[in-house]
Amino acid sequence: MRRRSVIALIVLTVVLFLVVAALLTRAIGVGDTQDAAITQLVTAEARGDTAAVVSLIDGCERSAACRARAAELTRTLRRPGKVEVLQVTPSTTFALAGSVGVARVAWLAGSSLPRVQCVRVRNAGSVLVGFTIHLLKVSGRLASDASCPPRF
Repeated sequence: MRRRSVIALIVLTVVLFLVVAALLTRAIGVGDTQDAAITQLVTAEARGDTAAVVSLIDGCERSAACRARAAELTRTLRRPGKVEVLQVTPSTTFALAGSVGVARVAWLAGSSLPRVQCVRVRNAGSVLVGFTIHLLKVSGRLASDASCPPRF
């Protein structure tokens, strides 16, 4: 009887450890998912693909001002060559629940000089149900040493 209790306790401990590890992995992975979404956005800007930029920003299809801003961004940031993301400072690197913050991205295309932009990001969801990344707004080009304001 005692042996069964010990085995049951060991199995329960292992299962609990795996559940906690999976939830922590999901919480830590928010930054990677955010990086991927931001990389898609700047790649579309570099290609000059206004439609893709509009589709990647939440609600942009319904906002004339957002669509005009996307067209301006793709016109001014368009560059030939492969896009390389130099640095993303995510709005969060660890999250248990949803949040809204500002990420900073530095990127270049081909042989161009680096471009720096800020992106307002909403991480919707939680570690229990998973996260969905929503890009809410993107700034124009900033000076290469500029920081992103907490809100823009």
